[in-house]
Amino acid sequence: MSIPTSHSRPAEGLRGDAQDNRDRIVAAARGLYAERGPEVSMPSIARRAGVGVATVYRRFPTKEALLAEAFTAEFRVCAATVDDALADPDPWRGFCLFLEKVCLMHTENRAFGAAFTGGLSAERTRAVDGFAELVRRAQAAGTLRPDFVPGDLAVIVLAVGGIAAGPSEFAPAAARRLLGYLLTAFRVTGPLPPPSPLTIDDLLNGR
Repeated sequence: MSIPTSHSRPAEGLRGDAQDNRDRIVAAARGLYAERGPEVSMPSIARRAGVGVATVYRRFPTKEALLAEAFTAEFRVCAATVDDALADPDPWRGFCLFLEKVCLMHTENRAFGAAFTGGLSAERTRAVDGFAELVRRAQAAGTLRPDFVPGDLAVIVLAVGGIAAGPSEFAPAAARRLLGYLLTAFRVTGPLPPPSPLTIDDLLNGR
């Protein structure tokens, strides 16, 4: 499944020039996030967009709001991937499908992990809730180890983030390799150590 190009969603009540500024801000944010990661400052985004910093904050009061908007297309792909995975009659295959898509999207744009863990959007919430259901189904089928918890998704995102921060030409292959190791460990075998208390919400809050 390819990722559609993200366009800024038209905001109700904006004049044509205001909408144009908003579109330029989102496009600039996507470009800079892809180049430098989510640590890019709002002033840097304003300079690339050719607008004032006040204009950026007027349209996007927080960095998290801009991240969420910049990655709308990716969130939609995640939500659609969850739907495809839940429709798969093989619970284990559906579980693997979703994780592979999330990991590869992270390597294609290293800011996606920050957007996924920090962006508050309906699609992101649907993806996270859907993943919990994928976990439940795979465990009920006896293929996913019973001590895996949905919050382990945060650990996976962090691990792939390390790969995404490296040379981009090697990242997809390295992410697939890592995920292969992880999926082998996730199958029903011996007991794991206690689950990490880390959750996606903890990443959102910067803990």
